[in-house]
Amino acid sequence: MTRVEEFLHYLRTEKNFSAHTLKNYAIDLREVTAFFTKHQPQWMQNGEVRWEKLEILPLRSYLAQAHGRLKASSLGRRIATLRSFYKFLAKRGLVERNVTLELSAPKLPKTLPKFLDVDEAFRLMEIPQGKDFESRRDRAILELFYSSGLRIGELTGLRIPSLDLKEAMVRVKGKGSKERVIPVGEKACAAVTEYLESRAEIRPQSGHEEFLFLGKQGKTIHPSVIAKRLQQYALKLGLPKKVTPHMLRHSFATHLMNNGADLRGIQELLGHSSLSTTQKYTHISLDKLMDVYDKSHPKA
Repeated sequence: MTRVEEFLHYLRTEKNFSAHTLKNYAIDLREVTAFFTKHQPQWMQNGEVRWEKLEILPLRSYLAQAHGRLKASSLGRRIATLRSFYKFLAKRGLVERNVTLELSAPKLPKTLPKFLDVDEAFRLMEIPQGKDFESRRDRAILELFYSSGLRIGELTGLRIPSLDLKEAMVRVKGKGSKERVIPVGEKACAAVTEYLESRAEIRPQSGHEEFLFLGKQGKTIHPSVIAKRLQQYALKLGLPKKVTPHMLRHSFATHLMNNGADLRGIQELLGHSSLSTTQKYTHISLDKLMDVYDKSHPKA
């Protein structure tokens, strides 16, 4: 097993990273390896970069050639991947010096998360109206997303025993295998209850029996299926924006903030390890406040 394979295995088994995140890490490190294989083979041995010997200048050479073809956000992700990888190597005692600490990440333009307004969110929840399995499942997914602010990986990984509809709570395992308990709204509980009636008619495949959300074939629903169906509902509603699962999570947090929720409480609900990650929603709240002021104040 190569160092990169060890790292990915560690992220998957010990840190519980999503398949999407793991894929990005693998792509980034594969690209770095391809650069050294082609341009600086002296840093290669048996098909792998000699990470323990690698110096800062060769790494900067890789970033310099990547700078012209990648956006600042993509370049920043490459550096973040390398830093995480070297942190792992250092913990394992496989490198003496973490050269990635000497890399400078590009400054990124500040962007606020996109979200639906309350009316758009409510209308979206009402689109899957049928009594068939897929309509009930999709309604339950949308309601749970908006009610509890889950990540897509947390939602697809939900197991039936982690859901307590009587107490209106759900237990999820987030990033870093950290568990948190989140309230579930009344409408979401009702939608999940209806869905479970239809789910009982589906025969789950082996290994998928406990997962809450299934496809018609009895396998755990894939995140890409949810994203595709969500966009179809958004188009049917005539929304002038691309709606993603993560946008529902942003909508959940933004609407809480705009209605006076405590920032620390939102941090706990979202499962953010750092309050600074949650603070972006204060900007949205201030924007909303200024908009109301501009429209309502006679001297504005």
